[in-house]
Amino acid sequence: MSAGLHVVWFKRDLRLEDHRPLFEAARTGGAVVALYVYEPEIAAAEDADPSHLVFINQSLAELDARLRAIGGRMTYRAGRLPDVFDELHARHGGLAGLWSHEETGNALTYARDRRVAAWCREKGVRWTEIPQHGVSRPRRDRDGWAERWTARMDEPPTPAPRELCVVPAVEAGRPRTPADLGLPPSTKTLAQTGGESNARRLLGSFLTRRGMDYRRAMSAPRAAWTQCSRLSPYLTFGCLSMRQAYQATRARQHELLEYDRAGVWYDRRWARSLASFQSRLRWHCHFIQKLEDEPALETRNFSRAYDGLREGRFSEERFAAWREGRTGYPLVDACMRALHVSGWINFRMRAMLASFAAYHLWLHWRPTAVFLARHFLDYEPGIHYPQFQMQSDVTGINSIRIYSPGKQALDQDPEGSFIRRFVPELARVPLAFLAEPHLMPALMQQEAGCRIGRDYPAPVVEHAKAYRHARETVGALRQTEFARREAQRVYARHGSRDRPLSERPGVARRRRSARRKLTAQAQADAGQGRLF
Repeated sequence: MSAGLHVVWFKRDLRLEDHRPLFEAARTGGAVVALYVYEPEIAAAEDADPSHLVFINQSLAELDARLRAIGGRMTYRAGRLPDVFDELHARHGGLAGLWSHEETGNALTYARDRRVAAWCREKGVRWTEIPQHGVSRPRRDRDGWAERWTARMDEPPTPAPRELCVVPAVEAGRPRTPADLGLPPSTKTLAQTGGESNARRLLGSFLTRRGMDYRRAMSAPRAAWTQCSRLSPYLTFGCLSMRQAYQATRARQHELLEYDRAGVWYDRRWARSLASFQSRLRWHCHFIQKLEDEPALETRNFSRAYDGLREGRFSEERFAAWREGRTGYPLVDACMRALHVSGWINFRMRAMLASFAAYHLWLHWRPTAVFLARHFLDYEPGIHYPQFQMQSDVTGINSIRIYSPGKQALDQDPEGSFIRRFVPELARVPLAFLAEPHLMPALMQQEAGCRIGRDYPAPVVEHAKAYRHARETVGALRQTEFARREAQRVYARHGSRDRPLSERPGVARRRRSARRKLTAQAQADAGQGRLF
């Protein structure tokens, strides 16, 4: 048996199955402490919300119960790291090893991990970090990334340990509530409930019942509520591993292939929807890889050509209207209000919210991104900030995509049920005017009990004017030589490539011309609706 404690540090991996750090620590034969640390600095950060902590505690409660079933338990501490590790190290005769999954988080967790690494070197404690999903560390470029991702997803899931032993000398401690950390209660009354069993239940129901029309339903906020997988918070906090989701989807796809061979009928929408979901699992890691490779993207534009584009013109009044769901555009407001109570909205509506803030309101992406980070229960920094920059068009390599709020309401909420649910002051507005209620005649406003400017705000900006300004301003910037050079640099570092350049036929002969086409390639690659 190894002397000292083997501490398994749980972060965004709140599960027992496919948890290799726990499995490997248990295999040492030493005393294993499953530890979760509440870090006040992170809990009080600008991108944190009490709803995140509620979900974490729900997941930890189930994890603790499962650990106790095999003889172990969760251990809880609160404090700054590595101070908590240092206290365990001093009190219990030294740490034999620290085990965890790799994490691509925000700047605070990045700095925290650097402190922990320095402490481990100083104390002679071996810290074993193990990849959790398809993000690679370190990466010089994207060549061959897709193949490595697939190979990692194809690896057999790590089994749960069969037995753990409680370490009596280490007090279990207790979970910390938002109040314990000086936070207000969560406002997310419709938020999903954490836990590994909920994750597995949702995955099963999506793959066998709910997901048949996923490819179409993912765009409409009402349909997406039940027909999207709803797995994103469980992947964010690691109640389900990416490998588990990927392999379960592959198994379902193979089942459909067997139906084909046997001549068994099934709805063909399944094949398209599963393929679409599978691709989004890969794109989940593709975006996190961007922040892993360039942590400064949390606060800095991908393309430096866009520095100054919106700085110095930030309107607090417009920002307040956007974040409070009173822009005068019903679908925008309904989505924002839904987020306030649920912490979730579907991908197209997230893109619309980001686009509206950037193009219509001409707000810099950073404050709006931080605000939504707090309200997304599935907030994943590596996805969130690159996506927000893409929707705000400061990457330099993506298509300009400006959503029309009125058209989106007609296309994605044609019966108005989502708008009426979350913007009740519009409940009696005729469907013909629900997408743009400011166009109602005065008499009709009176009959509907909805006076524009009194019961519901007039549009904060005019769509056509804002659209024209955004297209002209961003379009002119894109034509500059500096913007073109920056686009080439950004794509070379962050663009998606399935194979190394050296393996592509004729690359040596066409390298110079290919470089001139990088921007166009990137725009085509990114313009397929792979958003949030």
